[in-house]
Amino acid sequence: MTDSTRVKLEPLGATFNKLWSATLASHLADGLFKTAVPLLAATLTRDPVIIAALSAIVMLPWLLFAIPIGSLVDRVDRRKAMALANSIRFIASAVLTLAIVSGVVNIPILYIIAFVIGAADVLYDTTAQALLPQMLKPELLERGNSRLQIGATMVGEMVGSPMSGILYVIAIGLPFISGTLGVLLAAVLVAVIPGSYKRVMNLTHDGSEPVKTSLMADMKFGIRYLYEDKNLLKLVLFTTTVGFWFSATGSTMVLFMLHDLKVPVSAFGFVLLASAVGNIIGGFVAPKLSGRFGRMNTMAVAIFLSGFVMAIGGFSPNVWVWIALAIVGGVAMAQWNILLMSTYHQIIPNELFGRIHGTRRTLVWGLMPVGSMVGGLLAKIDLRAPMIIGGGLAALISLFGIPFVRSLSKLVETEKA
Repeated sequence: MTDSTRVKLEPLGATFNKLWSATLASHLADGLFKTAVPLLAATLTRDPVIIAALSAIVMLPWLLFAIPIGSLVDRVDRRKAMALANSIRFIASAVLTLAIVSGVVNIPILYIIAFVIGAADVLYDTTAQALLPQMLKPELLERGNSRLQIGATMVGEMVGSPMSGILYVIAIGLPFISGTLGVLLAAVLVAVIPGSYKRVMNLTHDGSEPVKTSLMADMKFGIRYLYEDKNLLKLVLFTTTVGFWFSATGSTMVLFMLHDLKVPVSAFGFVLLASAVGNIIGGFVAPKLSGRFGRMNTMAVAIFLSGFVMAIGGFSPNVWVWIALAIVGGVAMAQWNILLMSTYHQIIPNELFGRIHGTRRTLVWGLMPVGSMVGGLLAKIDLRAPMIIGGGLAALISLFGIPFVRSLSKLVETEKA
């Protein structure tokens, strides 16, 4: 048996499995909310701008809090930070569920809850991504990210989303009650992750006490580090521009599905399974294609194909054509996400990961609320316009960015060495 075979067969470990289990529970709840919240909003208003604003508000905390939260993640026990994030999500979900059951829910309440949950997601996601390289060897990161992607998609998109649509038809409050319980389960599972993941920033090589710095100094350091690392900065700006137009494509998707494609409310979650199936396939093949064709070559093709398929989907004459295209797009997007995150894990020092991750997400995800609102304005013209225009521009930018993405292979090889 060769050394490479041993690496491929090496287990990811019990600690990773506990993180994986917590992630499954969290994404099951996300899947339930992903279907139920847009359906609820569509019953409260049919204005595409108001609907788009809901997507924007969920992402707004990335613009406001990603940098300070990223700096905090490098200063505290990361496992406890994940537990805090889940506790906030549980309280917010419970309040929303109570408002729905009592019949007092409205758009302002939905906006407030969406913002709070979005803020908790910033903390959870930043912490989880910073925690992963502490659990896995560098050569196992692609497998770890792939397994997280596949598991999250299977429970969130293939179980949570379709089940949510059915529960919603039975009683509007059921998917929200189930989602709240899912968040509670995720909080419990995070609590049983073994070990302590205390601050790792500024550790010395001999393991002595880290240098003490202020939170403001850490935030400035993260911004300066990203600015001075030109390759990393270019990758972040490229991802930001493409992500902006992708966010425009999805903010009013529920209206496009219900009114243009005539998808029944009970089937809405099942239609979303298409991209989930693609994500799972993409999750399985991403490490293999990366090994066969090279990580950056695979990423360059995947991001272009994602935008191209989205633009074509805007012309779908019926839901079946849209489903077929969504599967292809899901395969491509999963490969981009998995391989991109594995790249970040390699080129960003783990002791700095929270700060750098928070800074880059401020750009990438912080501008998505603006993209969502642009999508809402485009949908005022036509419900197909966000996909056609947003997807088309994302594909065009990706096409021109192929040489740059491919050039990053040298950077990754340098980090491996």
